[in-house]
Parts: sequence; C-alpha cells; structure tokens
Amino acid sequence: DKALLQPVLDQITTPNSRRLIHIVHAPERIDMTESPALASRFKTENSIARGMQLLRDGEADAFVSAGNTGAILANGLFILKRLPGARRPALTVLMPIRRGGRCVFLDVGANADCKPEYLQQFALMGSLYAKTVIGIPTPRVALLSNGEEAGKGNELVKAAYPMLNNHPALNFVGNLEGKEMFEGAADVVVADGFTGNVALKITEAAAAMINTMIKDALRSTAAATLGGLLARSAIRSTLLPLNPNEHGGAPLLGLNGVVIVAHGRSNPHAIRSAINAAHSAIHQNMQSKLQAVLSKSSSE
Repeated sequence: DKALLQPVLDQITTPNSRRLIHIVHAPERIDMTESPALASRFKTENSIARGMQLLRDGEADAFVSAGNTGAILANGLFILKRLPGARRPALTVLMPIRRGGRCVFLDVGANADCKPEYLQQFALMGSLYAKTVIGIPTPRVALLSNGEEAGKGNELVKAAYPMLNNHPALNFVGNLEGKEMFEGAADVVVADGFTGNVALKITEAAAAMINTMIKDALRSTAAATLGGLLARSAIRSTLLPLNPNEHGGAPLLGLNGVVIVAHGRSNPHAIRSAINAAHSAIHQNMQSKLQAVLSKSSSE
C-alpha cells in the first residue's frame, strides 16, 4: 500500500537513494487465515500477485516474499505458471550437516499431497540445485523414510523408490532416516511437502531450543559466564548454520520465474539473505538449467 509505505520510505532514505526504489501499489493483502487459492483469485491486487505479474511481464528478475506460502504457490501457478515439463513446484532449503557442509532438502511445504512422479521430479530439480549452488558434481540423492531398506516407508515412498533408482540422471543412494540427514549421508533429500515441512519445523525449533539452553547454561554461574565469554566466538560460529535467518529464503523450484519464499517471522537479516538467494539464482542461470533438465526428463 503506497500510502503506508511512502511516508516511512521518505523518513529512512535520502533523495538520491529514494530514486532507486519504486513502490508498486498493492492495496490488498492475503491473511494467513484465508484460503490461499480463493483469496488469490478474488484479491488480484494483493502484493504477492503484483510481484508475480511484474516477474511474468519481465519488469522484475525475481520475486521475494515472506507472505503466506500457500498464496505464493497459488499466485505463482495462476500468474507465472509452471516451467514446461514441471509437474509441481517444490520448496527447497539448504540444511546444515556436520563438518560445515549442506544438503538440499525438498519439498518442505509446497505440496502436502504428492504422487511418486512428483518425488522423482523433485529429485531431479534438487540434484541440479546441489550441482549449481553447492558445487557437487554428482549429488547423492535419497528418499526420506522411516528405514534404510528398500521396502520401508509409506506407500508413496515405496512407489517412488524404483522410479528414482532407475532414473539414469540420478545418483540415487536409497532411503535415508531423518537422523542421517545431518550426518551428510546424502546431498539431496526428497520428501513430500507435508513430511518435509514437519521435519523442517521440528529442526528449526530444536535448533532454537539448543541455542536457548546454551545461553541459559552460560549464565548459570560466574564460572560458566567467564567460560562462555572465552568461547563466544566458537559457539557463535558453531550455531550460525542452524540459524534460518542466515539462509533467508527457500526457492520455489518449478515455477516459470525465480521465486524465493522467506519465513513469515523473518527479521531484516533474513530478508537480506532471501534477496541474496534470488540474486544468486539469477546469476547462476537457474531457470534455464532447470528447463533443460525438465525438458530432457519429459522426453525420456
């Protein structure tokens, strides 16, 4: 809403920098309690829709939002459409693993209900993302399951297993239990959006709890406080990869444009990180690479 934003912008910017910022008026908003699909159809002047329209029309190179994830997905499908060959978009995050590495985890919330062929395509997009963003030449791909054996998992995982195992473009290493993700047993971990979102939220909550417990312990006695001051730098660097604000946003792979979804509780640092993620995707030519992978997979 320009009437709300412009006075604030005038207070915090200089005349020179103000000329670099352009406000596109979007008076409507989609609340977290509304149906994303219905609200997206009837509130066409919401900020998510306006951002998607700019991206579709070539007036923007990427779109970053910390709004309703369902509304971002719905508007993306309505306005941007999917990349040719893409079955469903997947929300993708980089998870920290031991020894400072990262693994690609998807889908973490875009598709609560999935078909086996969706998981196969998530694996292809995740593998490309690992190659492009992390720089792994041949990423190891795994299915998140409740056991390592091929016969483990729900019906979806069991049906998807042979599809990933037999695909020539995937370096599939089998099923993976949740505890193995952080050990670096795979470079790409694939799940349906419901399972992935629950796993991600639990991980974020556990990391926040550990951070609080460490702080409380370091304040418990004078000796602990002194030790904490001496080890502060090491503690901060160790906990930094667990902070979701450092990564900022998750790309919604499979849409016909660069879309980054930031956490609804994002702070300014997280928003900056999300913009950096968008910048990186643009300069790494992610969309063209995804299109090539999807087109090749569709023709096989």
